[in-house]
This record gives sequence, C-alpha cells and structure tokens, in this order.
Amino acid sequence: MNMGIMIAILGGVIAAAMGGIGSAIGVGTVGQAAAGVVSEDPSKFGKVLILQILPGTQGLYGFLVAFLLLVRIGVMGGQVIEGLTVAQGLMYFAACMPMAFGGLASAIYQGKAAAAGVGIVAKKPEESGKAIIFAAMVETYAVLALLISILAIFNITSIITAA
Repeated sequence: MNMGIMIAILGGVIAAAMGGIGSAIGVGTVGQAAAGVVSEDPSKFGKVLILQILPGTQGLYGFLVAFLLLVRIGVMGGQVIEGLTVAQGLMYFAACMPMAFGGLASAIYQGKAAAAGVGIVAKKPEESGKAIIFAAMVETYAVLALLISILAIFNITSIITAA
C-alpha cells in the first residue's frame, strides 16, 4: 500500500475516532444529568433519553465520512486508486478534518446544552421541546462539518480522475 493511501485512510480514521470520542463525552455528560432526574422521577425517562441521544449523531457522521472516503479511494467495494500520491492523500486527509474537529467539538457542546435541557425537563417536563431545540441548534455545526467533508471528498475524486 502506498503512502498516499495510508495518509488518506488516516484522515478517515481520525474523523471517525474524534466524532466517536466527542459523542461518548457528550452522551456521558447528558447521561449523568439524566440519571439524577430519573432517580427522582422515573416517568421522565423518555424525555431525557431523547436529549441523551442527540450528541451521539456526531459519531455516526464521523463514521459516514470514513466510510465514504474508503469507498471513494477504492479500499471498500472496488479497486484502490493506483498511484495515489502523497499530495492527493493529504487532500483526502484534509477533507476529513472538518468532520473530525467539528464532530468532536459539537458533540461535547451539544452534550452540555442537552444536560442543561435535562434541568428544564426536571422542573417543567412540558417544556421538553424547548430543551431539545436548544441542544439541536448545536447539531447545525456538525451537519455543516459533515457536508464540507463529503463535498471535499467528492471534489478530490473528480480532480484525480480528471488528471
């Protein structure tokens, strides 16, 4: 396997790992807050569970970026791009970085927003929709990072095939 392929794969691994790490931190943060609420009132489990799930999406987005990268460079379901240069591998690596850093940061901060939302549910369960909206607003930046990474991966592929 050439160095270009290895650098590209490293980018996908980092995107998946950082998205997963951020999601684990975010989901854990909300879980700690939710456990206190549920211990006092088990009927609020469904409402706090929704808040706990939200920071987990960044891990899925990181996985998606890594999967699309592996498909595009032919590691999965095709032939590996022959002669992928180090420069091209670095382009793929860079294409994965928006999701890596965006996923990490947004999952952690979404977890903090969702944990604060658990406080809303504890005091006023009828306002759980507002708590979800506050946490979901952070998701916007994870989605933007996902889109940039996907667009970059597809653009690099078209540059390489045209050359």
